[in-house]
Amino acid sequence: MYLLVSCDRCRSAQLLEMHLGLEEADDILERVWPEVTGGSLSGSIPSAVAREMREAHACFKAKLYTATAVMVRRTLEGMCADQGTTPRKPLFKGLEELRDTGKIEGRLFDWAQALRVIGNQGAHFSTEPVSREDAEDALALAEAVLDYIYVFTSQYDEFQKRRAARSTKAPQPTT
Repeated sequence: MYLLVSCDRCRSAQLLEMHLGLEEADDILERVWPEVTGGSLSGSIPSAVAREMREAHACFKAKLYTATAVMVRRTLEGMCADQGTTPRKPLFKGLEELRDTGKIEGRLFDWAQALRVIGNQGAHFSTEPVSREDAEDALALAEAVLDYIYVFTSQYDEFQKRRAARSTKAPQPTT
């Protein structure tokens, strides 16, 4: 079933498709027009890693949720390789290495591990497919991990350098 609606904020028209589930709570509304594009990735993310993430978005758009999970896992593997983790280590060990070297921490490590588990669910046969919600969460969390590694870390480092340079140039108080 399709619905033509108007956005309350911007008053633009949108076409929604309703996917009916077995229960009313399982019904999903998805915008089909104007086209929803995948998340915009920072230019700071290496092209090979960004390519995997774009493919994950393409899988999601095609409603291939298991394939989305696999592509998110490949994205994490590419990030680990780019960050210099020991080659040929399982993804679990690569993520631990990023944590142990201080490149990711706490909750971010937990997120990355959760993404790895969803990726495993997609990569290995199971009678339970990856759900739309898990695939959507995997995309959002993977983007957060990539932003942390490639965007926020470099922005923070630049901020620290600027602050350090200013403090060395500032006149020292006399006593």
